[in-house]
Amino acid sequence: MPPPTSRPIKAVVLLSGGLDSALNLALAARYRKPLRAVTFDYGQRAARRELRAARRLCRHYGVGHRRLALPWLREALPRALARPGTPLPSRLGDVDAVWVPNRNGVFVAVGAAMAEAAGAAVVVAGFNAEEAAAFPDNSAAFVAASNRALRYSTRGRVQLKSYTAEWDKVTIVRRAVGLGVPLEYVYPCYGEGPAPCGRCASCRRTAAALRAAGLDELLGRLFPSGAR
Repeated sequence: MPPPTSRPIKAVVLLSGGLDSALNLALAARYRKPLRAVTFDYGQRAARRELRAARRLCRHYGVGHRRLALPWLREALPRALARPGTPLPSRLGDVDAVWVPNRNGVFVAVGAAMAEAAGAAVVVAGFNAEEAAAFPDNSAAFVAASNRALRYSTRGRVQLKSYTAEWDKVTIVRRAVGLGVPLEYVYPCYGEGPAPCGRCASCRRTAAALRAAGLDELLGRLFPSGAR
């Protein structure tokens, strides 16, 4: 973990560089500045592209950014997320193919440690109700349960916040557009790139939301090879 900095912050943002975390960064920058964002590199295929997206978003909002390596977590990755060239899962309900045991629990715990060490009271994460139907660690219930645990594990009573936990992807896209979030910076894909594949389940969720929001031009720019 990086050493504490003398610069005060109010929140640590868990920033993957995807749609949900991008909007949460924008909202945190609006309400909780100064911030620090952290992006985890745990051996996932998309790590380099996620880091690039996160850094661009942080520059846009004037937010400090850190990459934090968790190499041991790679051992828990399913094959599709770890090995380039392996077919990416395209079915939205195929949880087993992309499930990383306790990933969000690990991220929240690390973020809370960083926040308490820096004197911040909040960890901000990008969850959404649409994915929570299949992934319980994306849910508002997970946020509430995490906060009960954090009352014991952080003396400063650090709390987890997700502005988007009760929104679906279309709502997230529309709120992001309304706030001027540079959505062309996000990287929504499970694969290594260089561009989002447009076929994996993660790309399909984002593409469907962009279509529903009427953002066809952005859809074409974000998915130059097309999206299902």
